[in-house]
Amino acid sequence: MLEGLRGAETVAELCRRQGLNPNVYFRWSKDFLEAGKKRLAGDTLREATSDEVKELRAESSALKETLGKVVLENKLLKKSVLGDGEDDI
Repeated sequence: MLEGLRGAETVAELCRRQGLNPNVYFRWSKDFLEAGKKRLAGDTLREATSDEVKELRAESSALKETLGKVVLENKLLKKSVLGDGEDDI
């Protein structure tokens, strides 16, 4: 793709070699250049990929489960220290 942006190769040659439709190439190059403009303007936000979202959701779920276990263990420890079975939380 960079060869086409640099002008080192024609878009037609590049697309033919890569087996791309020229419309796809131009859409990708437009997206690429727009992202570059935003980055240079200081905009570092980008949309997460679906794989990143899945990974973050799985991590969040695991962290919530771990937190729940720790809270439960903490309550049980407090009850055992108090000895009366009362929950003074």
